[in-house]
Amino acid sequence: MAPSSTVVSKIKVQLKLSISRLRMVEQKDAAIAKQQRRAMAQLLEQGKEESARIRVENIIRSDISTELLEILELYCELLLARIGLLEAKECDPGLEEAVKSIIYAAPRTEIKELQQARQLLVEKFGKDFALAAMENSDGKVAERVVKKLRVEPPDQELVTLYLREIARTYGVPWPNREEITDGEVGDSEDDNPGGGQALKNLEQPLSTEELSRATPPRDLGPKSPVSVAPPSPSTDNISPRVRLPAPPSLKPNAKMSGLKQQALSTESKRQDANGITKGKKDVVGGMIPDVDELAKRFAALKK
Repeated sequence: MAPSSTVVSKIKVQLKLSISRLRMVEQKDAAIAKQQRRAMAQLLEQGKEESARIRVENIIRSDISTELLEILELYCELLLARIGLLEAKECDPGLEEAVKSIIYAAPRTEIKELQQARQLLVEKFGKDFALAAMENSDGKVAERVVKKLRVEPPDQELVTLYLREIARTYGVPWPNREEITDGEVGDSEDDNPGGGQALKNLEQPLSTEELSRATPPRDLGPKSPVSVAPPSPSTDNISPRVRLPAPPSLKPNAKMSGLKQQALSTESKRQDANGITKGKKDVVGGMIPDVDELAKRFAALKK
């Protein structure tokens, strides 16, 4: 038999691999379930209710399986966080439920990494411990794990709830509103003979003052075609937030600043050169003569 520390190290590695594998399978199952729900909505839109009721049971079974994988993932994270307690010869009471639940449920899944972690746990705590976990003789296996591993057809009420939720999500008018209205009116007439007067009272219009006090709904008005859904919370990110990239900086870099200064200096030199050239023109052109030209004119006047 291998030393306890070696077995615990192997268990730690397999638990990490199991967590990664479980998350991948959960994401894959969620994508497949989304496609199946879209197909159910198309069946309801086409009026194929019986076919939708049969096929929706696959979606229910897939959701139950995904929930089971999420529970096993949490148990693996618990064992990984308390890996030091596995060094003991006997199983710690705080880990007994997680260990026995993994031993009980791992053979009923298709996760090979989880099955290898189960074998290492059996090797660590012995065959008697594993046999008690498989038979759940002491009732230490989590009840929700046992419940989700039962193979039984779903209730018709659950099937109907699934179909209604799918129809509401994809905007399919199911069941028909006429049928609902007829059924509700018939029930109300049977239960309350004076229900017609009550309906008239409910249909009285609101006054202008009451309407002015009413608060408009938040979703009133046009919606943006672009929407960003916040990420779902996980053990790595408990409070997820949507972070948008910052706008690009429009400040000029050193190269652009140098080119701008060079252009300004060139323009100023050109203006100075033009001013000197124009200053030497005659006064007739409307420019002020320079000092030398004035001295020559004074000398000519004295003669």
